[in-house]
Amino acid sequence: MSLRDGKQYIESLRDGREVYIHGERMEDVTKHPSLRKAIDHGAIDYELDKRSELRDLLVTRSPTTGNEMRRYFELPRTAEDLLRRRDLIGTTARHGNAIVLFMKEIGTDALNALTMITYLMDKKKGTKYSERVDRYREHLQENDLSMAGAITDVKGDRNLRPSQQEMPYFYLKVIERRTDGFVVRGAKVHTTSAPITNELIILPTRAMIKDESDYSIAFGIPVNTKGIKIISRPERGDLNWFDYPISSGHVTLESMVIFDDVFVPSERIFMDGEWEFAGALANCFATWHRFTGISYKPPFGDVLIGAAQLIADYNGVSSASQIRDKITNLIAYAEAIRTFGKAVAHECVITENGIAYPNPVLCNIGKFSFADNYHMCIKTLQEIAGGLVVTGPTEADCKNPATREYIDRYLGGRKGVKGVDRLKVMKLIRDVSATEFAGEWMVGTLHGEGSLQAQKLSIYRDYDIGRCVDYVKELLRIEGEP
Repeated sequence: MSLRDGKQYIESLRDGREVYIHGERMEDVTKHPSLRKAIDHGAIDYELDKRSELRDLLVTRSPTTGNEMRRYFELPRTAEDLLRRRDLIGTTARHGNAIVLFMKEIGTDALNALTMITYLMDKKKGTKYSERVDRYREHLQENDLSMAGAITDVKGDRNLRPSQQEMPYFYLKVIERRTDGFVVRGAKVHTTSAPITNELIILPTRAMIKDESDYSIAFGIPVNTKGIKIISRPERGDLNWFDYPISSGHVTLESMVIFDDVFVPSERIFMDGEWEFAGALANCFATWHRFTGISYKPPFGDVLIGAAQLIADYNGVSSASQIRDKITNLIAYAEAIRTFGKAVAHECVITENGIAYPNPVLCNIGKFSFADNYHMCIKTLQEIAGGLVVTGPTEADCKNPATREYIDRYLGGRKGVKGVDRLKVMKLIRDVSATEFAGEWMVGTLHGEGSLQAQKLSIYRDYDIGRCVDYVKELLRIEGEP
């Protein structure tokens, strides 16, 4: 098949999927105003390749069929491939008003992790999962499908393991095995874009023990499969561009996906009871996903810097040393993210089956760095801008002849700056720092791609601390073990 366009992607969502918003089932997800805003944002992924200057970055040819495919499906084999993936994610985010498109990024993070871990499973257990993953990848790329990664279980009592829970389905579980597949029951949460993608890729969320083989599962399945129910809570879809210059074109679309006794055919099963590999698969996905995180954040960093400099200029304080100091901090923040993205690729790990794997330690440090410092950057932007960020008039006031004159006259800044132009910058800063969208983005930055504590655990686990200990022993002339 040829690559789809935006209209074909949108039409593919009219497939009878069971999606609920604010207690109401959506018979056609493309007609709900908030969902449609998210859909139109996602459709950018299917239109950018029409731009000649972007086509080589976005499109390549399948190594198995020779047909054109989205470059997201390309398995990175070298550091250069990883750098290209980074540029791909960053470029598409930039064209989405600095907001990641959430179409194929997370799905291929899961797909790449499956390719790596099923190879190890097959080698140790004699299974044939990697062949299934390869066929599934080809199916996705040949049909130009969009995917969501369903990873996080609802967990119940966090102090108890999956097998210890009073309610046995706080973690997604196999309840029946058949000769042609298995049946699962449970739910996944924080599933980004689930209502508006074609496929769900399901992975375990944590390491398991032997008694938890029924929870040690991975598979891919169409969103409209019988028994899959999606509960989503998007924000309003009727926001205007002037007052909401970024969020008017984007919806943070997180979902709870319920698996109400869902049958999964054997050819779509990529892990079935191999509990020893559940943790490895979860960790591998996390690294790929954090690489995605540090790839899509730089355009948003540019927004923070540009808005801060522009409002400082309009306010007449751009030459003040304390303002330049604050903007310098924003520059350091944004460029640190870019640097980690490059370093993660340049210092990648080439796996036994030839995949360029993002450096896990640097990936986790990079994600921790941008998440831990994000709130401070928002505070810095608010300090530079001033209180008009939340007290300024609206677009309607600017359009009203009875009030427009006063806005231009009294809300202007330095000489030559119109009040309405200064207000536009204030509205952008409000949108990224003081709206519902901004609040969700703050939480998402902290917990998206895993919590800060998850990154700390990964950094400590993967870092070669022994090398440093040996060096200190050498300096102190300590020999042997105590």
